[in-house]
Amino acid sequence: MVQRISYEFLPQISGPYVHATRHCETLYVSGLTAMGSPSQSESLIEQTKTILSYLSQILTEEQREKRDLVKLTIFVTDMNQLPEIRSVLFDFYEGYLPACSLVEVSRLIHPDLSIEIEAVISSEAL
Repeated sequence: MVQRISYEFLPQISGPYVHATRHCETLYVSGLTAMGSPSQSESLIEQTKTILSYLSQILTEEQREKRDLVKLTIFVTDMNQLPEIRSVLFDFYEGYLPACSLVEVSRLIHPDLSIEIEAVISSEAL
């Protein structure tokens, strides 16, 4: 059975999807962006920090920790900016490095956006 989840603490979605779905012991988080936040039109680093803050809130809500991050997929509009976010990501992971894919895209849903992050989180009880 699939559980569909919309988090009240995240910007509300107007599209045909939910923030996350849970199947068995795995949580699949839809792409998170800084859309609608104060950092929407700010730098890649500020947008990344906003998204990782959202991800932290999801982990807390789901009673999970950073070590439960299985995989991130990161979409950026400019691969040359990777060095700018690398240290932010390392700090966020706190040593629990997940599998990760980095994909350069021509654009995201809004021209202000530079990054979108999807996540897969283990929800298996330890």
